[in-house]
Amino acid sequence: MEDLVESILDYVRNDYTDYAIMINGEWGSGKTYFWNHKIKNKIESLQLNGKQYTTIYMSLYGISNLEEISKKIFIETTQLMDRNLQKYMQTNGQTTIPEYAKTGLDMANFFGVTQNGDHIDYEEFFSTDDKVLCFDDLERANVDVIDILGYINNFVEHDHIKTIIICNEKELSTKFKSNNLEMKTFIATYLLDKEGSLVKANDKPMVEQIQDKIEYVFDKANDYERIKEKLIGETFEYAPEFSYIINGLLMRYENNEELIRFLRQNTGLIVSTFNKSGTRNLRILKHALNDFRKIFEMVNKYYPNTNNRVLQTMLIFTIAVSFEIKAGKVTKDKFINIKDNEEYKSILVSSRVLLTDNRQFYIKEFDNSYYYNFKSEYRFIKFIEIYVRTRIFNMKVFRENMEVIINTVDTDKLPGYKRLLTEEYWKINDDQFDSIIEEILEDVKNGRISLIDIVKLFAYFSYFIKKGLTKYDMRTIKSIFFNGMNIASLTSEYCDNVEEELGEITVGEANADIEEILKHFNNLNVQLKDKMYIEKAEEIFKCIPMRMDVFYERFDKECMNVPIFKYYDVFQTFQRLSCASNEDVVTIREKLVNRVKLYKAEIEPEMKNIKQLKQLIDDYTKNKDATIKIVMLREFARDLEYILEQYKTPVLGSHN
Repeated sequence: MEDLVESILDYVRNDYTDYAIMINGEWGSGKTYFWNHKIKNKIESLQLNGKQYTTIYMSLYGISNLEEISKKIFIETTQLMDRNLQKYMQTNGQTTIPEYAKTGLDMANFFGVTQNGDHIDYEEFFSTDDKVLCFDDLERANVDVIDILGYINNFVEHDHIKTIIICNEKELSTKFKSNNLEMKTFIATYLLDKEGSLVKANDKPMVEQIQDKIEYVFDKANDYERIKEKLIGETFEYAPEFSYIINGLLMRYENNEELIRFLRQNTGLIVSTFNKSGTRNLRILKHALNDFRKIFEMVNKYYPNTNNRVLQTMLIFTIAVSFEIKAGKVTKDKFINIKDNEEYKSILVSSRVLLTDNRQFYIKEFDNSYYYNFKSEYRFIKFIEIYVRTRIFNMKVFRENMEVIINTVDTDKLPGYKRLLTEEYWKINDDQFDSIIEEILEDVKNGRISLIDIVKLFAYFSYFIKKGLTKYDMRTIKSIFFNGMNIASLTSEYCDNVEEELGEITVGEANADIEEILKHFNNLNVQLKDKMYIEKAEEIFKCIPMRMDVFYERFDKECMNVPIFKYYDVFQTFQRLSCASNEDVVTIREKLVNRVKLYKAEIEPEMKNIKQLKQLIDDYTKNKDATIKIVMLREFARDLEYILEQYKTPVLGSHN
């Protein structure tokens, strides 16, 4: 990001420019925030030849004619022209009025304002080498983009004013195609009819013919490219630093101590949910966090002892529903008929058995995406869905939902370790704390807790020892946890989102003891990963040769970027392959070649087994008479050789 800032400043510092620069990025990605917080102040702190720079920012959102842009510039500069202009021009040898000054003159005339020339510093007004214009939201103007760029070009080409244009070029392209579509379709159809193309035999469908004619006759995109080439010297792609921007979004809640503490503790959840939305629209995230502020305040006011896990779920759900609705990914009625969490769960259960409608499929995808690896009993909160969808905070539904939640997630009935992991530890009563500690240690000793949760719990115990909240010393606790992890590894599942899971820890700081536990966890987790893939490989490869449809489906979905051959016996792979049909041998061969092109780094660990498989095929086909099967297997071995070649270190000085 700093490189981008410096490149823009280099453009401003340049003594002479006859071009503008463009910052291109998606809607809501933080481009305007970037201008206001990263660029504007740095430009205005620049001094060249004794002059301090001034920035003039204009949003083109909703602008309906070029005169409105002139008004904006006039209002920003607040410079008023009068009759002494001619005297100034003669004195300074000025023969033409700069385009920039014409704007001010037009607006002064428009407003009917004059002022004594002795009080106007024309030297300052006509100066263009210390001003930077910024035009934002180019794609959102209601004026032809070509006309706007031509207007801006006057400032850039004639007056050499530093000019920055902020826009979303992807939306510009869509706008060119969609403007006056009905009229364009009518004219294109008329022209095709006149040419006789509509009645002639043609391989193309009529819709395609009309679309081609529209693009040929009304090709605004080419006009845009031509003027852009003339006006824009450099285009910078804006890729936001989300951690920086999200931190900026959270700063607005600094006055609410409880809320800001909760949000900062759960920044990982915010970022994770944002990423799962599949968009880069920070504007929607900003609105979602603002909605959550209202939700958080109402929950704390009426139900102050609400479980922390419930609040985390509410945070995820608020962001998720906001993106699903406001990003236009789904229509609002996808959620409107789901009355409560029980109905939501019943839809999920039925969708696992049989997908009978689009809503089932959508809800299943929604849940799999946003709640992946986040365990929560209560995942659909109706009052939040209503609030996001309608902007109405329904108190009746709020109270109904919260009463059910409180009764469903009764912390007194939760196991001790879940209480510690799902609510702030200081909410546990003093008279319960010691018994909960003992209960947790007993569960850890007997391996009754998942590996990743044991690591989280150790962070808490490390913090408790530091604060003197437990009678146990670190040596005893480490011994209990190490042994408990070994036992738990026999029944635990592989954790593939360790960083996200550990991001939920809200106490203490990393130390040598935690690092030691984490190292032991990582070793055990790798073993669990191997165990998981060994079982997966057994399930998938046993489908060869009798259930090839299942093999292909699972291999494509689960194994393309996984070194699955590492986890299955090479001789059994060969046996199954040799029993497959010739057609299947060819299909598998093609999949493997395509796979290495797409996921070379990911599947490298399986190359040892691929090499052994090639050797087995070579030995089997050696000196055998040619049959179709033998020829296919030899081709298979040759493609395996090609795959292995991709991992050989290139010869020094080669130009591969």
